[in-house]
Order: sequence, then structure tokens, then C-alpha cells
Amino acid sequence: MSAFDLPGAVRRIRRMADLSQRELAERLGVSKSSVARMEGGSCGLDARVLARAAELAELRLALLDASGNEVAEMTDAAVRDMAGRRFPAHLDTRYSEEEWWHGPHRYERTQPWYTFDRDRRIRDLYRLRAGTPPDHQLPQRGDSPHERAAARRRDYWRAETEERERAFLAGELSGIELTFECTCPPLCDELDDRSGKPVHAEGCPCHCDLA
Repeated sequence: MSAFDLPGAVRRIRRMADLSQRELAERLGVSKSSVARMEGGSCGLDARVLARAAELAELRLALLDASGNEVAEMTDAAVRDMAGRRFPAHLDTRYSEEEWWHGPHRYERTQPWYTFDRDRRIRDLYRLRAGTPPDHQLPQRGDSPHERAAARRRDYWRAETEERERAFLAGELSGIELTFECTCPPLCDELDDRSGKPVHAEGCPCHCDLA
């Protein structure tokens, strides 16, 4: 891939925008001599100024890969740390409870929602297994560690219920005794208001969890 030809790009912009060096300089807020030096290759140009110059010719700057395909910029809507800062662009973000979340104070501090692996060897192992993510992940509803833990519990109990229903319909529970006789004394019923975990009287021989 050839190096970027800034002098040629500036001249192309002037030609397509039909602007003289003086006119381009005025539109960009720079001196005419700066434009002349740019076209002569003796000075560079801030990318933001070049982008404004390209807009004058109804062009835009773009990143291209080795095959000439345009590559999108990294999104600004990606997840951020708990202080609202962007994560390092070269590292891959993930949920903090996946595998492990790092830091010597991980047991003392509030668990973050997202984290990343600083060790390139670990990062490369993830990439070898799942591929290289094109960008940092986007925030989703239910991303907090608490909500994700609750979702995993719901999924677990849903799977348990479905498995029991399957086993029942398949007749796999036909030989199991399903009767149960509660032996709680009357005092348990008086103490338990059914608002939470079952309450039993002291010395209750049953301690069942049935209402």
C-alpha cells in the first residue's frame, strides 16, 4: 500500500472545490503560504483541517485496509468504565464476571460491569478461540453483575423445570414416591406469616419448606 500523498490530496481538493490557494486558505483559516507549503510537501496538516478541506470538495476522509475496503472508526457508544472513561482501544472488553475480573483489590471494591485482560497472551487466547471482536461491546439492558446473576438463576431454574416436565412426561418419575406428610406442630403455622422463608418453631421435627 502506497504512502498517503498529502500534496496530491490537497491539490485534488482544490481542483474539485474550484478554489485557489488563497481561497482555500481563507476557508480553512490558515495562511496562503501554509497551503503552498503543504502542496510543496514541506509541511504537514492537521487531520481535522484536512477533513474540513475535504468537505469543501464534498469528499470525506476514510480508513482503508490492504484490499482497499473502508474500515469504520471505533464507535463512541461502546461500554465505558465506572468513571465513564473509554477502555483502551487495543484491548477487548468483556463482562467482569466472565472468567475473572482483575485487580489486587477485587474483593474490596465494587465489582465493575465490564473489564478487559491486560495480558496479551490471555487476550490472544480469547481471540484464537472466539475471533477478534471488530469493536468494543455495546451496552445492553441488564448488563450489571446483579442483573446478569439474576438472569443466570432464572435460566437455571427454567432448565430445571423443563427437565422435570420432560422426565414426568417420559414416565421416568413413575416409580418415585411423591407423597409427603408435614409433621410441623401447630406453633409453626402461627409463627410463619408466609411473607418469606418458612419459619419453624424451636424443636420442629419437620422443617419442611412447604407453605
